[in-house]
Amino acid sequence: MHSSTLTPEQSTNSADFPRQFARSRRFSLGVPRHFTVSPDGRRVLFVRTVSGTDPVGRLWQYEDGAERLLADPALLVGAGSGAVPEEERLRRERARERSVGVVSYATDDAARLVAFALSGALWAVRTDGGTPFSVPAAGPVVDPRPSPDGRYVAYVSRRCFHVVDLTGDDRQLARAEGPEISYGLAEYAAAESMQRSRGYWWAPDSRRVLVAKVDTSPVERRYISDPADPTKPPQAIRYPAAGTANAEVTLEIRALEGDRVEVEWDRKAYEYVVAAGWDAHGPFVTVQSRDQRIVRTLAVDPETGATEVLHERTDPAWVEITEGTPARTASGALVLPEDEGDTRYLTVGGQRVTPEGLQLCAVLGVEGERVLFTASDDPLETHVWCHEPGHGLRRLSREPGRFTGAARGGTVVLAGLTPRGNEAGVLRGAGAAGAAGAAGAAGAAGAAGDPPYQTLTSLAEEPLITPRPVHLTLGERKLRGALYLPSWHEEGTGKLPVLLDPYGGPGMQLVGRARGWFTCVSQWFAEQGFAVLVVDGRGTPNRGPAWEKTIHGDQLGPALEDQVDALRAAAAHCGDLDLTRVAIRGWSFGGFLAAAAVLYHPEIFHAAVAGAPPTDMRMYDTHWKERYLGHPEEQPENYERTSLIGHGHLLSRPLLLVHGLADDNVAAAHTLRFSAELLAAGKPHSVLPLPGATHLPADDAVNAQLLYFQRDFLMGALAEGTGKD
Repeated sequence: MHSSTLTPEQSTNSADFPRQFARSRRFSLGVPRHFTVSPDGRRVLFVRTVSGTDPVGRLWQYEDGAERLLADPALLVGAGSGAVPEEERLRRERARERSVGVVSYATDDAARLVAFALSGALWAVRTDGGTPFSVPAAGPVVDPRPSPDGRYVAYVSRRCFHVVDLTGDDRQLARAEGPEISYGLAEYAAAESMQRSRGYWWAPDSRRVLVAKVDTSPVERRYISDPADPTKPPQAIRYPAAGTANAEVTLEIRALEGDRVEVEWDRKAYEYVVAAGWDAHGPFVTVQSRDQRIVRTLAVDPETGATEVLHERTDPAWVEITEGTPARTASGALVLPEDEGDTRYLTVGGQRVTPEGLQLCAVLGVEGERVLFTASDDPLETHVWCHEPGHGLRRLSREPGRFTGAARGGTVVLAGLTPRGNEAGVLRGAGAAGAAGAAGAAGAAGAAGDPPYQTLTSLAEEPLITPRPVHLTLGERKLRGALYLPSWHEEGTGKLPVLLDPYGGPGMQLVGRARGWFTCVSQWFAEQGFAVLVVDGRGTPNRGPAWEKTIHGDQLGPALEDQVDALRAAAAHCGDLDLTRVAIRGWSFGGFLAAAAVLYHPEIFHAAVAGAPPTDMRMYDTHWKERYLGHPEEQPENYERTSLIGHGHLLSRPLLLVHGLADDNVAAAHTLRFSAELLAAGKPHSVLPLPGATHLPADDAVNAQLLYFQRDFLMGALAEGTGKD
């Protein structure tokens, strides 16, 4: 570890960082998030805890340059005294929610009434003054949402759909007909793989609601037990594994007076409900075929339930889902993505409004004819953009980083990761014609003529470790990488063992001009004596459709090849990398990649830590896995090629498998079956089970010790073998 070369302060910071990382919940506590802007642009609502270690979310309002606390669970009588409903627990697990208290909320159209749930109780608060008040509800409340006019609050309780007025007059609009039926909730595949966390949508007139009905009875049943407490009964969950039946999802329009209209479309041909909504032009729904090669946007007749095709997208591999689409402008122009060549364009009314090379990431909102969206013209950055007829295209976030936002009434909230960490601020007058942009960071001054930018306070802890990435463009494919060296290392003074620290799969980038928890962790491993290399290879987002779809049919080969090529290129760039001592670690897809590395390339990789690795792709969910590998009955070779199961006999290097035993995303069976195969083949390995842990372990002590444990395992493995045959 070369600890003698560290200053006392560096040594203390390095030793204490894992505990700080855990208690701050990956530095997420104290960060403003979940923004809503009022129609006049004067007020901004958001959620934030009161310190970098306090996990209890509070509701805040920012107005006239000052923040005001709207709701504090600690001050509400009876709040937090009950158990979180199971449906809410699952919703939080899908969202990887790390806090408690007010974790989400919804408002009426004027952003004057806010509704939220605390331990199953329904609460509301008015933003123009007063204190939060409880609203009588029929049972434990999940996902409460006020009507646009603020007169009612809709919610789900025990899988039934309710609407209540603020006096407690409750109406059950849809009753679950059986234990496998729910109304108003997103099914597993939608919440985990389609970016759809909602199951109902109010009509603008506040008299009707578009509601999803989900029947999980066809879905394969799994059981999750707690081996650490054999007295607990197992928990049954419905999990749609690749090639098996999905939940049956239908849509209904429910009127407050009790009328019901079923939405009609060819559900056999288009079984996935990707998105839905209801705007001034009526209800709409986006549906997708099982093979994911066709996506249709349908207009819904609210009187009859009949549908009409507004738009169809096709792709020979798969149609990528873009968050926030479809949407419609005030004139009714459809806001959609369009893939052509190596660019994902933003289109409005069928016309492309973004140039070649600017990759659409997500649509954040539509106001009038103005569209707010995120896009990337550099894989290392993601920015907030605005398009409006007559004013063209403008980038609102200026400084390096990965930004998102919300906007209304000429005000934009910019939030995201910058080189200084999580930051958020309010940009006034951003809707005005000719606005030049935003400062984009706390304390930064905008150019002359820029609209005023006001920072929202972050109470997050400052990491004890300061990331020092060297950004590299590696190899023929210009792979984006970041190399982290120990702060105490002087170039040319000695060779460093190498640690690859990738995710490497769809939906996530780790390399960028921003400080996130993952960059801090990579630097911490560097301070332990490693040269840490992080690389985003083929299949990762924001480099265009062709880049993303290179992995179609094979999620392993290209991803692993890119890690190998990047390692060699980085070693050519930095002569201090010791290629006779190379380790790799990762979680989820990164864990799968780490295990595959020591299986297939033991001549390059000498030790690995694989956390929550999906070792058998047939056991992963339908929508996510069939997107990349097809149906397992039609293309079994893709699953054979990509799965690690069946190839355990190849292991010849130290491997540590880590898995949460309560993981309902990547089941612990992935690791346990793979371990059994390794044992049967006589292949030594280590397994670290985490009782009670889900896909994202929540226990602070576990999360801290996991970093120490991985470090010690990898150092020991490399030292024992010295990496040489």
